[in-house]
Amino acid sequence: MGLDMYLTAERYIWSSEKLISDEVANLLGLQLDGEKMRVQAITAEAMYWRKANAIHKWFVENVQGGEDNCQRFYVEREQLTELRDMCAKLCTQREMAEETLPTANGFFFGSTEYDEWYWNDIEGTVQGIDKALETFDDKWQFHYRSSW
Repeated sequence: MGLDMYLTAERYIWSSEKLISDEVANLLGLQLDGEKMRVQAITAEAMYWRKANAIHKWFVENVQGGEDNCQRFYVEREQLTELRDMCAKLCTQREMAEETLPTANGFFFGSTEYDEWYWNDIEGTVQGIDKALETFDDKWQFHYRSSW
């Protein structure tokens, strides 16, 4: 048990993109009736964190409207860029951590210390968001979900 955090990227496949739907169905070994059945969306895991409670707290406050309820929330690309920039700044100004991106207590949320685990989460967030934004273009939408 513990705080698991997922950033997913989802791409809706429009009915005009029948070729994509058909190719995904073929890859999965599905025999779909093209008139009434089709693959509508593809979801990929863009990033995963474990017990990164400061990052989770940021999502709760900036994406989830303060609701910490393990539901799925839409995340704008601009919000990811904001989080990425904040974490990048902290990498060079570590003394700002407690003020800028504080840790959070919670049921199995992990350590609230500003230790190597905290800094690994911060650095990993910068790298992970950079890769996610580079990999998934504007046809993809991001969502955040946590569980514990």
